[in-house]
Order: sequence, then structure tokens, then C-alpha cells
Amino acid sequence: MSRALGEDTRLTVGCGAYDRTWPLIAGMFRPQGYTLDWSVLPPEEVFLRGMLGGEFAITEMSLSTYLLLRARGTCRYLGLPLFVSRKFRHSALYVRSDAGIERPEDFVGRRVGVPEYQLTANVWVRGLLADEYGVRPEAIHWIIGGIDAPGREEKVPVTLPPRFETTRLPAGETLWQWLLEGKLDAIIAPRAPQAFAEGHPAIRRLFPDVPAAERAYFRKTGLFPLMHLIGIRADIADRHPDLALSLTGAFEQAKAFAASELHQFAYDTAMLPWQEAALRQTEEVMGKDYWPYGIEPNRTAIEAMARYSWEQGLTDRPLSIPDIFPYHP
Repeated sequence: MSRALGEDTRLTVGCGAYDRTWPLIAGMFRPQGYTLDWSVLPPEEVFLRGMLGGEFAITEMSLSTYLLLRARGTCRYLGLPLFVSRKFRHSALYVRSDAGIERPEDFVGRRVGVPEYQLTANVWVRGLLADEYGVRPEAIHWIIGGIDAPGREEKVPVTLPPRFETTRLPAGETLWQWLLEGKLDAIIAPRAPQAFAEGHPAIRRLFPDVPAAERAYFRKTGLFPLMHLIGIRADIADRHPDLALSLTGAFEQAKAFAASELHQFAYDTAMLPWQEAALRQTEEVMGKDYWPYGIEPNRTAIEAMARYSWEQGLTDRPLSIPDIFPYHP
């Protein structure tokens, strides 16, 4: 597609409003030669409408689902290594208080509930259990279904190899119900079960000091788990070969601005009393640029995620970097 000199191309974007994307949403930065029309959406909705539905020219994507679709050759989007969401996941392990699970190794032979097997957070947790504690995903019986409400389904249907033992919840039942009834030993999920948030005594986190466990994990592995990335719909990428580079520059500018604002916020304007201490500790452990974009600063994490997807039966092979990012500046 040709453009007249000075003419901008208008493109739709589906993405969450994070501190690192808000400067783009507010129009403070934009990719050169393009105007972006933003739809600010929660992850579940943007994944369905964008990554799976193809509604947006540019969209936020689940890394696990993206890898699965890339392996199948059915992904509508070409990913860029712009990781707008990342999060340590030691907090995602919840155990029944009387299940006798005191350490990760106790997960062997247990029945563990997950809202979706292929969720990115759950892929990282299973990788953590396998690499750090020797608990292979084959050693756990996976129960799949909604946590607090029945009827949740995988965004993308998966058929796992027979070495993985899985059971789907019966219609109308929930993981929380099963945990209360003693049919489940634990739940792994990116968001806390409602009962945990309300302080129910039947459920607790596996790691009593989550930040300490996550800092130790980072010091040992150097991994800061990648959750979501940005993708350009393939037909748009073909028509606009300069878009990837232009978009990357804008996202980098927005992230740099957000980091600068975070320092100002932490030191001068935050209501949270110990925000400054938390920021200093994060930088002491992880360095100043602890949220990098691009392939090289994230190569270890990208390759770990690709390996986990294969080891956990989601992809038929460990995808290479060129498989994952065939079109990047």
C-alpha cells in the first residue's frame, strides 16, 4: 500500500491499559507514519477478539496461545518481542490447607486444578516445578475447569499426548467446590480464587513469602516470565513492511517514559508508603532495565517458554526463535 507524503495510515489496536502502554493510548507517542485507534480491553476479551478473531490490525496476545498457534500454522498474527505483560508466578500456586503439601516436591501424584491447561501462567508454573523441583507435568493429574464459576473452556482446544493425565470438570461444577470437597489438592491460576482473596481457611499459597521466593528464582535463573506480546495481523504486516520497526520504536518510547514516571511516582507522589523501597530492591536484584523488549535481552526466557510448551504437550516441537518471530525489525 502506497501513502502520499505526510499521510498517516490509521490502524486499530486491541490491548490492555498498562503503565507502559498508557503513553501510547494517550497519544503521547505513536509509530511514525501511523495513527492508532485503541480499544482498551481486559486480556480475555482482547485475546478472543484479536488473537483468535482477527478483529484488530495490532493486538495483545497470550504468549502460550501464540506459540501453540504458530506451531499449528494457524496464527493470524506475527509476533513482535514487545512483552507488555510479564509476571513472576510463584503466587499462582494455591493448596488445600489440609492436603499435606508443604513444598513443591509434594505435588507429585496430586490432583491439581487449572482453569485452562494452556494458560501462559500455568505453563510457566509447570516449568518452574519441573526445572527447579523435579516435578514433571506427567506426575500430576490435571483437573480442568472454572475456578469460581462453572463452564470455562480452553480458548484454543488442545489434545495432549496420552502421558498427561487430565480430567475435565463435569458441567455445573467448579474447582473451588472440588477443593472444598477434598477432590483437589491444589489450584494453579494467574488470579487468586475468590475464597483465597476473602481469607477462607481452606486454601493458602504454597510459598508463604512469595516475593522472597521470586527474588531467589530470578537470582538463580535470570528468568522474568513473559506473559503477553504484541502481534501485527499478517495481512497488515505484508502491506506495511515498515510497521514493525515503527511500532517497536513507539513502544520503546512509551516504556521508557513509564519507567521515568515510575521513579517520580515512587519517590514523590505515591500514596503507597514503601513504594520507593520496593523500586530500589527491584533494581538491586534485577538491574535498571528489568523490563526489556527485544529478542536478545529475552532470549533465555523465550527459549524456556518454547521448551516448556513442547515438554508439556502443547506444541509438537520446541519452536525456534525464527519460528516464533519470523517478522521483526
